Amino acid sequence: MPTTIRMSRAGAKNRPYYRIVVTNSRSPRDSKFIEKIGTYSPLFPSGDPKRVTIDAERARHWLSVGAQMSDRVHLFFNQAGLVPSKPAQRPARGPRKAQKADGGEAAAASPAAAGTSAPAAA
Repeated sequence: MPTTIRMSRAGAKNRPYYRIVVTNSRSPRDSKFIEKIGTYSPLFPSGDPKRVTIDAERARHWLSVGAQMSDRVHLFFNQAGLVPSKPAQRPARGPRKAQKADGGEAAAASPAAAGTSAPAAA
């Protein structure tokens, strides 16, 4: 059974609270889990020690048996000193206007190229 360490949402509407859990990687986000190893409460200020709590011993155990971490949990473990590397960063997204301009030029170039090759073949 492939296991993963990820967050499961709890709390009321507009009052998020997350459990850091070990679960089967194929199960839904808020379904049953194998073990709860920490919590994350984004409503606390950044420096507050209660914002992220992790049972380091259990986290090390699950990492040693091959559990994979989600990106956010990997970041929390890195900040807690459990994992030496930071999670891989996704490439920065460009401005929306530039994406439309690139997409428009590519779309305009494709029909023109197709249009010039069709009469030449006929």
